Amino acid sequence: MGRKASSASDIEVRVQPRIGDNSIHPLEMGSGPPQRQPSDAEAGILSGEVMPFRRWRPWLVPAFIVANVLLFAITMFVNNCPRNSISCVASFLGRFSFQPLKENPLLGPSSNTLEKMGALDVSKVVHGHQGWRLVTCAWLHAGVVHVLANMLSLLFIGIRLEQEFGFVRIGPLYIISGLGGSLLSALFIQSSISVGASGALFGLLGGMLSELITNWSIYANKVAALLTLVFIIVINLAVGVLPHVDNFAHIGGFISGFLLGFVLLIRPQFGWISQQNHSPSYHTGPTKRKHRLYQYILWIAAAIFLIVGFTVGMIMVFRGVNGNDHCSWCHYLSCVPTSRWSCNSSATYCSASQEGSQLNLTCEGGSDRSQSYALPNATSDRIKELCSQLCS
Repeated sequence: MGRKASSASDIEVRVQPRIGDNSIHPLEMGSGPPQRQPSDAEAGILSGEVMPFRRWRPWLVPAFIVANVLLFAITMFVNNCPRNSISCVASFLGRFSFQPLKENPLLGPSSNTLEKMGALDVSKVVHGHQGWRLVTCAWLHAGVVHVLANMLSLLFIGIRLEQEFGFVRIGPLYIISGLGGSLLSALFIQSSISVGASGALFGLLGGMLSELITNWSIYANKVAALLTLVFIIVINLAVGVLPHVDNFAHIGGFISGFLLGFVLLIRPQFGWISQQNHSPSYHTGPTKRKHRLYQYILWIAAAIFLIVGFTVGMIMVFRGVNGNDHCSWCHYLSCVPTSRWSCNSSATYCSASQEGSQLNLTCEGGSDRSQSYALPNATSDRIKELCSQLCS
């Protein structure tokens, strides 16, 4: 899950790990009364299989994947590299060709095109009242490499979750987690534009973790499953400290998904399901509760944290609050500078002058590179494109 910054090199991609087939099986419930032939659902409970829970036919996650790919194709159509750039990669694709690799190594559009399509630009959210960018940025991608990596991750993680819990639960989990990632990103990364489904994908991972915790009593091999899932999450978050990776979107999406998992992915206890599948005369013990007390406590606490967190986050973002002013060390959560790379994500600026049919550009902010172009009537969008290529 990834983000694309306004400078040419500030393009990042986060590839989610593929979740393997390490299934988590419910605890065995023991054998039932011998005098009665159990139904299929009861047989599933008694044998320890996941029979009492409905298996859903996934369609929403595939629709999300199609939507992301389609939006990327539309973005490339709008980008129209041959018209707006001096050189293009894979020029045989016509207006679907890619920006120069120096500007976008992920084989994709320019930052200016992404901005027009709805990338997260904090200044436009705050001063231009374009709050919709907090949602649209999660559906845009910086390049072919970016969209393929994220959609493969969504395919392996999302399909499995939708099969287990259905579209009614997984849809909100994905979308709200994406919004949570955008909110935290907007609070701490304000010098570049951002795109990518990273926050939503990390939200699915967070939901998987909280689902395991809140349904702890119905799973076997739970400790091994928990350690494996935590290891995967830690590795992914650790990669986020590399430069040009918006780890705040990852963290925000993960926290949102983790809390949403307690609310949306709660499972009833097998004892309660067993009693529901039997006739009243079949019950031999006390009535089982649908959920355990700790599940209710986690549900209420998570709901409160979600409401308060999103409300406070929205208020802070639209008031233009910069989270770095209140947390001097938080920027290390997204990038740790080393001798091999810098965490500088400042925007690219140029000074432009038009002399007849000649456009002169000079980079600002530490670089003295300049270039002249034979463009009689260059538009502001065209100047931004050339500036990005010159100063990257």
